[in-house]
Amino acid sequence: MRFFLTLLIVLALSIPAEAQQAKKIPTIGLLFGATPTAQTSGIEAFRQGLRELGYMEGKNIFIEWRFAEGKSDRLPSLAGELVRLKVDVIVTAGPQPTRSAKQATTTIPIVMAQDDDPVGSGFVASLARPGGNITGLATFGPEVSGKQLELLREIVPKLSRVGVLGDVIRPGTAQALKEINVAADAFAMQLQYLEVRGPKNIETAFRAAAKERAEALLVQRSPVLLSQRRQLADLAAKSRLPALYGTREYVEDGGLMSYGVSIADQFRRAAWYVDKILKGMRPADLPVEQPRKFEFVINLKAAKQIGLTIPPNVLAQADRIIK
Repeated sequence: MRFFLTLLIVLALSIPAEAQQAKKIPTIGLLFGATPTAQTSGIEAFRQGLRELGYMEGKNIFIEWRFAEGKSDRLPSLAGELVRLKVDVIVTAGPQPTRSAKQATTTIPIVMAQDDDPVGSGFVASLARPGGNITGLATFGPEVSGKQLELLREIVPKLSRVGVLGDVIRPGTAQALKEINVAADAFAMQLQYLEVRGPKNIETAFRAAAKERAEALLVQRSPVLLSQRRQLADLAAKSRLPALYGTREYVEDGGLMSYGVSIADQFRRAAWYVDKILKGMRPADLPVEQPRKFEFVINLKAAKQIGLTIPPNVLAQADRIIK
């Protein structure tokens, strides 16, 4: 009898302990504006970053993935889902997901894996002292626009008119356009802004670029454009327009060139922020990081399609060349 009583006591004590231990496994919510295939490099880099810090998905950490598939109006409901699941941290891939997460919660920590202008967008008080429940990584630096236009000028002699595709209502775009205008003035270039808020606007933008005789295109960061990157590459080839993009995913799917922040590096660093927060640090006390790594990718197949020869000095600058 005493044996059975002892056994019951042990079981009674162990069940709550096991339940409590199970609750300690944290859950991370990831919120993307684009499709899963558009974010492959970022997803794998984030997982790698977690592994390097000792986290194994499904064992000592759980991940809830949410993708808006290029439809930004879905982001608020997806952010709400993560909040209702009571995830421990939300990681956002871009300013629109960050804005939706910010509107959904003021208590769950939010880590920006990439954001053009977190201060200007009102996500943090300052880079050094975020001040709220949001921190993470900025992606846009003034030097990016200058380098992008410089690369276009090196492959298009006497370049004077550049079409800029983007979404002006996307947080961070206004600041990006200011920096592009400054760089364009320095190079004596004229810019033609081509608004793209949805897939249906893309062909219209290309027709407008042709009408205004744009000599090259600069494609801004946008979940819509990223999700339609194959269409962009096809239209650029059809229009025989050299186009430069902000991330390598465009070039891997047929685009000509990309120059910008390494998104893979950003997501790897986002895992570091998650680790710090799970170990007790507050987002308000974790400064927002500026970009650390940039990458330049060239697709020679795309160059051949439009009859363009990439100069040797430009090829020498590339981190990767797709043949």
